[in-house]
Amino acid sequence: MATAFWFGVATAVPLVVGAAIGLRWQLPTPLLAALMAFGGGTMMAAAADELFGPAFEAEGVVLAGGALLLGAGVYVGASHLLDTRLGPSAVGWGLLLGAVLDGVPENTALGVSIVEGSGIVLLVAIVVGNVPEAISSGALLGRSSFGTAKALGLWVVTGAVLVLCTVGAHAGSDVVGGTTIALVQAFAGGATVAVLADTLLPEAYREGGWWVGLATAGGFLTAFALG
Repeated sequence: MATAFWFGVATAVPLVVGAAIGLRWQLPTPLLAALMAFGGGTMMAAAADELFGPAFEAEGVVLAGGALLLGAGVYVGASHLLDTRLGPSAVGWGLLLGAVLDGVPENTALGVSIVEGSGIVLLVAIVVGNVPEAISSGALLGRSSFGTAKALGLWVVTGAVLVLCTVGAHAGSDVVGGTTIALVQAFAGGATVAVLADTLLPEAYREGGWWVGLATAGGFLTAFALG
């Protein structure tokens, strides 16, 4: 149980630190764009290699594909609601929402994978993908009228939820079936794809311009090699 707790902390602390960096310092626009694009690339690899891929192999196109589309649909619907309520400031909120929708299933899978002895690889993939996302969200929330303390508090709560998911999944690994794990992984993959298409990569291109595709490819290569 202690191992699961520290694995959860290892995913949560970089998120909070990343958000604090984005909130505390006004990052140069090219650097922020590069971080978003790099994070997008790592998330691409994680969605295909660590999340949807295993779910597809285990459960097939109907179940895994349905969970994938459900994850994407939940994010797209929630993101659209944020856009209509908040306007341009919804981008930072959208990244935070994405961190929750893909982070909870990812950390659930992490808690189970500790039992199977494969948790280190997934842990590294989660951290590499989440840190740029947190920095970007913090920076974009910092530009809005939302208070710095409140924004950081939201990321602290998010980190705590991810720790609880890791510990809970580890504790219940004997009773959680393989199908359930596969479906939550596919759901996370769908949410990740939607975050990329709807929020992260468009914002990276808007902030950085034509060259951000190189940073995206670099992030993809990094995560794929680690995976």
